[in-house]
Amino acid sequence: MEPEHHRVNGRSVLVWRTGRPWLAISSAVHGGGIGEREWVLNATVPHDYDRDDPAADVVDLADACGLAGTGTGVLTAVDVHQEVTTTDRGVTVTATTGIGAHPTWAAGGEALAWRPGTINVVGWFPVRLMPAALVNAVATAAEAKAQALVEGGVPGTGTPTDATILLCPATGPAEEYGGPRSVQGSRLARAVHAAVRAGLRTSPMTWSTRT
Repeated sequence: MEPEHHRVNGRSVLVWRTGRPWLAISSAVHGGGIGEREWVLNATVPHDYDRDDPAADVVDLADACGLAGTGTGVLTAVDVHQEVTTTDRGVTVTATTGIGAHPTWAAGGEALAWRPGTINVVGWFPVRLMPAALVNAVATAAEAKAQALVEGGVPGTGTPTDATILLCPATGPAEEYGGPRSVQGSRLARAVHAAVRAGLRTSPMTWSTRT
């Protein structure tokens, strides 16, 4: 499923309307967790963004886009109209690759001040996954993203505010596994890897070389 492109008060917004509830696993600021969702939103914030209620911001943007029902939404400092959408044998991924000024290693010991960035990944499976498989798929997406960043010469495995949203049909026979060597997980991994690698080519390379 590919996103709609919108402009709301000068901000770039990506919107997915599902038409029916989909089962989602989300680390988003709004609508996170596991449950059925009817829309997904990914929006650009200004580099001096200082709102302390990002979830309410997502709701306001959803209202402006005419979205109804229960949804989930994320924010990033990159222009989301630079999204990259890739599909691997039925699994579709849209990534907005905002590195910002300082990517970070997941197991790094350095305390970093917040800086604009954020890599957001939204993925769609053509078949239902069991809840445990969805959890596993989140790890698969993170591994594929980290692989793409390292291969692209980025000194880190992500940014401190990366978010992932994965969705699948809420009904039908369910896959039990979402790891990188499972059928659906391997397709997700390839799609995430391709989307993030492509996104790096459009993301400003402003990061520090400190590790």
